[in-house]
Amino acid sequence: MPLLRIKHISKTYHTQTGEFQALKNVSLDINRGEILSLLGVNGAGKSTLSSIIATLHPATSGDILYNGISIYRDIPNFRLHIGYCPQRPNLNPALTLEENLLFAGRFYGVQECELKERIKELISQFELEKYLPEKASILSGGYKQRFMIARSLIHKPSFIILDEPTVGLDPHIRRNLWEMIKNLKQEGITVLLTTHYLDEAEKLSDRVCILDRGQIKLVDTPDKLMADFQQSNLEDMFIELLKANQS
Repeated sequence: MPLLRIKHISKTYHTQTGEFQALKNVSLDINRGEILSLLGVNGAGKSTLSSIIATLHPATSGDILYNGISIYRDIPNFRLHIGYCPQRPNLNPALTLEENLLFAGRFYGVQECELKERIKELISQFELEKYLPEKASILSGGYKQRFMIARSLIHKPSFIILDEPTVGLDPHIRRNLWEMIKNLKQEGITVLLTTHYLDEAEKLSDRVCILDRGQIKLVDTPDKLMADFQQSNLEDMFIELLKANQS
């Protein structure tokens, strides 16, 4: 049984000019312990799908099963099992980094006796010790993303959603974050990664899911997709797929 089973999810937005269908009957399994990347051009539906899985927005129709049970039976309980790292930092600027972590841990109901130890573990893992008494404004972009990932892990989730975690960062900082994402998998955490960077998806993913105009086009391993399209890297494969869709 997959960890997460997405069944016939559709999402329709009502705008001043009419209806816009962001997702169209999307079905997808996410397996335990894998890194699955969502790929697609802007507007393909990546962030919409990840936000629905994170229960930030409701689906128009369809269901999501976690360990075989609909998440909509008990959304608060499902949220205890997932971590979410948004694309844009949303740290409280009035709090120190330690206070941000304490707030997040208490929000998830982590016991006080465990919370301090968990914070020590995370700041060591993400090399944030010297920044703990400071406010978020002191952090560079790369360190903000480190902290955002650390915060999303405060309650020891089994599944984490990373929405464009390396966007706008320098190449060497991106590579450092790649190693941290790989380590999450080694810890047994299932990762859903949305990214615009094809090299990132190629290096990190067990499987990639390519979305186009709200529909799934392909789901497979990077190696299999590159072989099928006779390309040496995922970026060239993706370009060939776009060409085929436009013809």
